Amino acid sequence: MKKTLLLTACICTSFSLYAQDKKTAEECFKKADYKCAEEQYTKLAEKEQIQKYQSEYYNSLGTAQRRLGKTALALRSYDSALKANPLSAPVYANLASLNSQKGNKAKALEYIAKGLTIDAENPEFYLTRSKIYDSQGKKDLALNDLKQILTFAPDNIYAKTGLANLKKNNGDLDGALKDYNLLISEKPESLLYNGRADVYFKMKKPKEALTDVNKAISIDPKFAHSYVTKALVLFDTAKPKEACENLDRAVNLGYEKAILADYYAKCVAKPK
Repeated sequence: MKKTLLLTACICTSFSLYAQDKKTAEECFKKADYKCAEEQYTKLAEKEQIQKYQSEYYNSLGTAQRRLGKTALALRSYDSALKANPLSAPVYANLASLNSQKGNKAKALEYIAKGLTIDAENPEFYLTRSKIYDSQGKKDLALNDLKQILTFAPDNIYAKTGLANLKKNNGDLDGALKDYNLLISEKPESLLYNGRADVYFKMKKPKEALTDVNKAISIDPKFAHSYVTKALVLFDTAKPKEACENLDRAVNLGYEKAILADYYAKCVAKPK
């Protein structure tokens, strides 16, 4: 009887510590402390025996590493996540996104095709594929993917902004501005103000762009993309020091530094 009680107590203690580790990892991620998140998710993934959960931890680990600019390690973690659970749609979505970012569009499309056989209503697959098609000049296919999302997720804000961005990327700035004005009137939020700021930036209207991007930051100070947009406007208005400070803020909030390499090249090296 005593042995049984002791075993039960040990199991309960172990479970409690494990739950605490998971909570710590999640809190680190929410606070954008990706170094802490990387450490915690590494421990969780290595200790987990149930493959489904192990896959989830490796997937989160890969995303934390991605935010830290550790692309090679992120890919390795995503691969481990896929090995633990070959039927995880979120892992396929992350592998597709990261490969697309690295320029391996063909590999990204392969992951998307496989992922869609598992979950045909995962918006991430269509969003990533739409961006790939747009970059390849396949505008109709890009448009179709965004419209497909709205058939099963009619309120998906990323699909709606994606449609506006397609117009922007194709030179229809007035059309994009009209779309963003409508979206903001329906639901003013950081993502939308940042998107409209980028439209204003491309229209050579820096004052309006800064007003919108500052509004985006006031709504959500942790939305990294807004600081990147602000940096572009500041570079364009001959304020490189402030621009570089905003790039740093974006990276500290998890924006992948590798994507910003061309912009960081404009930053003046700090004296040692």
